[in-house]
Formats: sequence, structure tokens, C-alpha cells
Amino acid sequence: MRSFSVRGSDSAARGGPGRGGPGREPPSGRDSSKGRDRRWFRALLAVLVTAAVVVPLTAAVRPRIPAPAPADLAPVTASTLEGAYAANRANAELAARMAAGHGDRHRAAADRALATPSRRLLAFDGRGSGRATEVFGDLAHADRVAVLVPGSDTSLDTYERFRTAAAALHSGLTRPARGGTGTGARGGTDTGTGTGSGTAVVAWLGYTTPATVSTTAITPDRADEAASDLREFVRGLRGVTGPDSRITLLCHSYGSVVCGRAADGLDVDDLVLLGSPGTGADSAAELRTRARVWAARGGEDWVAEVPHTDVDLFGTTVGFGTDPVSRAFGARVFSAGDGGHSDYFRPGSVCLANLVRIVLGETSEVTHG
Repeated sequence: MRSFSVRGSDSAARGGPGRGGPGREPPSGRDSSKGRDRRWFRALLAVLVTAAVVVPLTAAVRPRIPAPAPADLAPVTASTLEGAYAANRANAELAARMAAGHGDRHRAAADRALATPSRRLLAFDGRGSGRATEVFGDLAHADRVAVLVPGSDTSLDTYERFRTAAAALHSGLTRPARGGTGTGARGGTDTGTGTGSGTAVVAWLGYTTPATVSTTAITPDRADEAASDLREFVRGLRGVTGPDSRITLLCHSYGSVVCGRAADGLDVDDLVLLGSPGTGADSAAELRTRARVWAARGGEDWVAEVPHTDVDLFGTTVGFGTDPVSRAFGARVFSAGDGGHSDYFRPGSVCLANLVRIVLGETSEVTHG
């Protein structure tokens, strides 16, 4: 069965020096590449078979949780933000009551937490795995906005870990004694805000993320579905903050596939890929975005072991192509320290410090990998 093709532009995908032991010649680059392709294909089939069996059984264990339809709101503006927050909190409270009545105490607790008066919910949908968009800071008066796009296995049931990342970034942006200068998105000079005032962070769980052990985690289908929603969200965000605000998109893991699919025509100033398995593009230029494209991967991130190729298999693309931190991709690679796949927003980390600098425009202060 060889009716599939493999594409990839970094050295791991193309082949390269063999690893022959002492006293023997290493295999040729071509033979080594073929061997890697065969191993990748066998591993791929194992994942597909596992996903085909495990995921449907797992989904069948948990019955559908009842929830109300999202609040019916007009397009949000700076003057209607507080009303939107209140309406979405009320919807989350109703969802909590319905989940509790259904006997799902975990989902009820998650919904109830989102309904507390201090939460600024720009959107909420308790149906299915759930969606939520939460704001940290004064969005109406922000001149710099960071939008976080999560990866696989992020849902209302696991939302707190995603929220923790957004809160850590907001804390880093608003702590005192910040300053510096950097290069602007269009080649000019970008001056840091000095204190991080006028910044806001948005946690955008605006799509149904794939499960890590599933076919959807290794194909772009969910990302293709989410791309138009992300573009629409950013357009709406511009309607709140105004056209002169600077928006940074921070895309983690499978979220970087979503951002890659949405990049063409997406009105943002910086696009940051964190722990990315690939974007589906061969290069940053192929994303066709006016934004600066950044990439980082922690030293202990398991995604480094993911084959950076894409495979046309039975009419479906599997895998996401070129490694975004490779020289071939052409992104601005920065240091993420020695953290793992879930450590990019860890307080006190090298990566979080660099993310703060990027959002504030202090790009000359970013440490490079």
C-alpha cells in the first residue's frame, strides 16, 4: 500500500546523515529517508486505528449535557461591553443549573465559576464540549491586545488551565517597571508602553478543539472549521478597540494550526506559534500575513518528536508540514527555555518574559533561540 505521498521541507522530513555504528557505513540519505517514511506511516496507522476505536467509545461513556443556546447579542462595541459580559454570565449560570440537574457536577462547577460577577465573558456557549471567550483587563481602552488560541483537549471541563495561562500573561503585562523599544510590524520602530497599562488579554476558546488521541488531532479539519470564526472574532475585536490597537495572536499547539489556516487576511500585528506541530504551510511567507511571525519551542516539549511532514492519505491530509522553529520555515525564533509543552505561560519563565516583550513591542529585548 504505497498510494500516499509525504511532503516536508525540514531535514527530519527529507532525510540526512545516517547513524551507522562503528565499523559500518551509514545508510544513504535516500534509504534513510525511506525508512523514516515507512516508520512514520506505520506509526500513523497505529494512531488512526487507536483513535477509530478509543475515541468513539470514550465519547459514548458521557451523555450529552443540556445547556441553553448562547445569549442573543448585537455586535459588541466599547459602550456595550459590560452588558455583553452580564448577559454571558447569566447564560453560564443557567448552563450550570442545567448541568447540575443533569447530574454532571464537574461541568456545573465549571459553568458556575464562569458565571461569577468578576468574570468578563465576551462569549459563552455551554453546549457540547463548550466554548468561552474571556477578557482580562480593560478591553475598551486597550491599545495592545493579546489573544490566546488553545490547542487540543481544551474545553469548558478543562478551561481553568487555559485561563491560568491567560491570567499569567496579563499579570506579566501589567506589572510595573516595564520598558524598552523594538521593531514595528511594518518595519518601523515600536516603542514599549513602559508600564503595560492599556493592555488586555483575551482567552479565545472559540472552536471545538480536537482530543489529543484522535484522528482530528493530526488533520487540519478542526482548524479549517475554526479559521473563519477566528477571523470574524478579530474583526469584531477591532470594532471594540479601534483600528489603531495592536493585536498579538498567541497560538499554542494545535491552536497554531488554526492560526495558520486563518492567517491569510487576519488583521493582527504579531503571530506567535508556541509548541507548534506545524501550520500546514511550508514557510512563514506562505501564511500570507502582514504580521510578524514568531515561533518557539521549549527544550522539554514532546512536540519536537512529532514528524514534521504532511501525508496525503486516502484523500485526507495528515500532519502539518514544516517545523515552525526550523530555519527553512523562516519565522523569528525566540527562546522558550527548557520548559515542556504546557509551560509556555509559566510565571517567571524565559518564554513568558519574551511573550510579554513581543506583546508590548519591546522586540529588541526578546532573547532568541
